[in-house]
Amino acid sequence: MAGNATVDSRHWLRQINGYQWRVLALAWCGWTLDNTDFNLFGLVLRPALTELLGGNPAAADLGRVGGLLSMVGLLGWAFGGMFFGVVGDYLGRIRTLMFSVIMVAIFTALQGLSTSTVMLGVFRTLAGIGTGAEFVLGIPLVAEAFADMPRARMLGIMMTGASFGSIFGGQIYALAGPYGWRYPLFASVIPALLLLALRRGMEEPERFQDVRARRVVLKSERSLHPDDAAFLAFAPRQLFNRQNRYATMVGVVFSLGALLGIWPSNVWLPTIQGQMLGRIGITGAHAVPLIGHGMVLFGLGGMVGQAAYGFIADVIGRRPANVLYSVGTLVSGFVMYVLLQDYSYYPYLLPLFGFSVFGIFAGIAVYLPELFPTHIRATAVSFCSGSGRVVTSFGPLVAGLLVAPFHGDFALATATITGFAVLTIVAMAMGRETRDKALPR
Repeated sequence: MAGNATVDSRHWLRQINGYQWRVLALAWCGWTLDNTDFNLFGLVLRPALTELLGGNPAAADLGRVGGLLSMVGLLGWAFGGMFFGVVGDYLGRIRTLMFSVIMVAIFTALQGLSTSTVMLGVFRTLAGIGTGAEFVLGIPLVAEAFADMPRARMLGIMMTGASFGSIFGGQIYALAGPYGWRYPLFASVIPALLLLALRRGMEEPERFQDVRARRVVLKSERSLHPDDAAFLAFAPRQLFNRQNRYATMVGVVFSLGALLGIWPSNVWLPTIQGQMLGRIGITGAHAVPLIGHGMVLFGLGGMVGQAAYGFIADVIGRRPANVLYSVGTLVSGFVMYVLLQDYSYYPYLLPLFGFSVFGIFAGIAVYLPELFPTHIRATAVSFCSGSGRVVTSFGPLVAGLLVAPFHGDFALATATITGFAVLTIVAMAMGRETRDKALPR
C-alpha cells in the first residue's frame, strides 16, 4: 500500500516500537475515559433525576430534563473539541490531551456532589468540554505515529476504548450503583491517574514536530511564498479554502450521521432496558445488575466492531466499510427498538447493535485524518466531529421530548433519531476513497 510502503504488511505488529505502543495506550485510555464518563452519565441519569426532581417524576419530565442535561453535555463536548483541536495543532497533541484528562476527571466526580439539576448540568457541561478534546486529539496522534504502517487497524484498535468505556462504566454501575447514583461518578478519577502516568516523558509525533519547526522558520522570513503564507494561515480558516472545503463538508455530514446513530442510544439505552425489564416485573435494585450486564454486552459488541473495522476497511475500502456499518446500525436498531416488545432477545441484539453503531466511530477515526494535512488535522477532526456534535446534542433532547407523544416509550423515541444514521451513507456517496493513499503531510 502506498501509505504503508516502509512496512512489511505480513509482519507489521513486530515492527511497532515502544513509542508507538505508548501513543496507542495513551490515546486508547483517553478515549476509554471519555466514553466511561458518558456511559456513567447515562446509567445514573434516571436515579439521579428521580432524586433531584423529587418523588416519582413522570416519564415526560424524565425525558425533558434528561434530554436537556444530555444536550448540554454534548454541546460542551462539541465546543470543547473544536477549541482543543485548534490548540492541539499549535501546542501539541499530547500536552493538550493531558489537560483535558484532568478536566474530565474533576468535573465528572463533581457531578456526584450535585444537589440540583442546574448544578448537575453545569458540571456536565464542563466535563463535556474536557471529553471533547480526548477524541479529536487521540485520532491525529495515533494516525501520525502510525503514518507509515497499517494505520486503519491501529486506529480501529484505539477506538475500542469507547466500547471498553461502556464495559468499564457498566461494571462500575453494577458494583457501586446499588449504593446510590453518586458513587459511580466518583470512580471517574481511576483511569485519569493511569493516563497521567503514561504521559511522562512522551514527545510529540515526528510529523507534528516537523510542522512546528517549519512554522518557526517561516515566521522568521521577511517574505513568503504564497504556499507558505497559506500554510501559516489560521487553521480553522484553512478548512474552507479551495483545497479543503469539500473534504470538510463530507467530514461534517459523515460525523453527523455517525453521531446521531449512537448518542441517543448511549444516553437512553439504560432507561430503555429498565422499561423492558419492568414489563416482566424486574424493577429497582433488582434491575441494576441486568442493566449493567446489558451495557457490557453492548460494549463488547462495539469493541469487536471497532477492532474489526481497520481490517475490513483495508480489504474493501473505507467507503464500503462505512456503508456496511451504517446499514448494520439501521437494521439492528430497527429490530431492537421497534420490533421487540420485551427484554427476552435484548442480550442477543445488544452486541450486534453495538458492533455497528460503535464500529462506525472507527470509521470517523480512520477516514477523517486521511482527508487533511498534518498542520490542520486536529482542527479538521475537531470541526467535523464537533459540528456533528452540535446538531447531535439535540438528538437525546428530541428523543426525550418524543417520549410524551410516544406515550412514554423511550425505545420508539430513540429509534426515530437513530434513523438519521443514513447520513453516513450519503457522505460516502459524496466522498473520495482513501485506501492505499499515503497520510497527507
